[in-house]
Amino acid sequence: MSEESIFGQKVKNLYKALCQSEWNATVAGIIVGLLSVMIMAWWRPWGAVGALRNWGDWIMYGITNIIGSDVGIFEFYEEAPKAWLVNSGSVIGVGFVGGAFVSACLGNDFAFRFPPFLELCKGFAAGILMGVGSTLAGGCNVGGMYNAIGNLAANGFTMWFGLVIGVLAGLKYIYWEMEHITWGSGGAFTIDLPNGLRGLLGFVGLIALIVGAYIYAGNEDSDYINSLSGILIISAGLGYTMQRGRWCMVQGFREPHMTGDCTLAKSVALSIFIVAVGATVLKYSVPMRADGDAVLAPINYVRATFGWGGVVGGTIFGFGAMLAGGCGSGTLWRVGEGQIKLWLTAVVFGVSNSIMTAWFRDNDFEADGYLGKAIFMPDTFLGYGGTLILIAFIMIMWYLIVDWNEDANKLIIEM
Repeated sequence: MSEESIFGQKVKNLYKALCQSEWNATVAGIIVGLLSVMIMAWWRPWGAVGALRNWGDWIMYGITNIIGSDVGIFEFYEEAPKAWLVNSGSVIGVGFVGGAFVSACLGNDFAFRFPPFLELCKGFAAGILMGVGSTLAGGCNVGGMYNAIGNLAANGFTMWFGLVIGVLAGLKYIYWEMEHITWGSGGAFTIDLPNGLRGLLGFVGLIALIVGAYIYAGNEDSDYINSLSGILIISAGLGYTMQRGRWCMVQGFREPHMTGDCTLAKSVALSIFIVAVGATVLKYSVPMRADGDAVLAPINYVRATFGWGGVVGGTIFGFGAMLAGGCGSGTLWRVGEGQIKLWLTAVVFGVSNSIMTAWFRDNDFEADGYLGKAIFMPDTFLGYGGTLILIAFIMIMWYLIVDWNEDANKLIIEM
């Protein structure tokens, strides 16, 4: 074989490893953790529900313009929301879905997948439950649990506890459904695209993300708009990584109790600890930007849901995620690979979270402490060192328990 042929084969192997092969879950979790720290250092932590809520706000604002603001909840939508290409949460969502779309197209995974009617009904119900649960818990599995714990906030643990309950209840329901419900189980179909077209779409998506980042970076009037360039690209990296690694947090809670597989659970635990280390570094001395704003203020992702709000919200969200087949971030990267059920879930999720959040804010439920307390753990007797040790201990215990269960099968719920 000639040297050119050998080099060409190496290029093909690299493309296959980066764009077509499923990534190792542990590697994906490490990359997600590092990108999560990177986006925090760039401007702000990432999340899934912020994008969905902004899009839901726009849907509700559009409906309000048609029917008027004198009817019930529509009074909350008299003013236009922040533009979806300027709202940082929305830009994270656009980048995330865009990155997942690029990954799915380059890996020949993208297709329009239409589920059975029953699954569409479950997707609709899941969107409502996930929207309600994420409002009560102060975020979805990302902002309410993953990044909350990673940002040293006690409320992350209450949602984590609730997620376990919700996922277990959802698993019991799925088993019941498999035995008792056959209605609406037919009619699924898939519209595939030629591989060449998928590759072209992936390339176009990549160029669009790069051009979008350059447009944001070229704004000379606002440091905030400039920052959206990095937010777009880093969130695209998160979406790409999760789609490529099939990395879904709800599976980390589900699989130890369904199949005994602890691969994703261990990956999520490791990833959370990486974020916690990064947040400790960034929050300990609170470095400042040139404009005087904190790089990552200690209050970031600390919500007043350390109490019943986090537990109940996590339970409702976890049950909804089981119906959907994906958590908040899992929903978004599945949107990027063409799963129509998750498209429906995302829309309903955004609208229900928008309505609940507007109602909660109007009544100051969180501000008045009705959902729980806001506790930044380093401000307690733990300090930064004790907080990091506590998070490490809990993540190690989670790691060991699911690893033990993989052999013992004591935590598996039988059908």
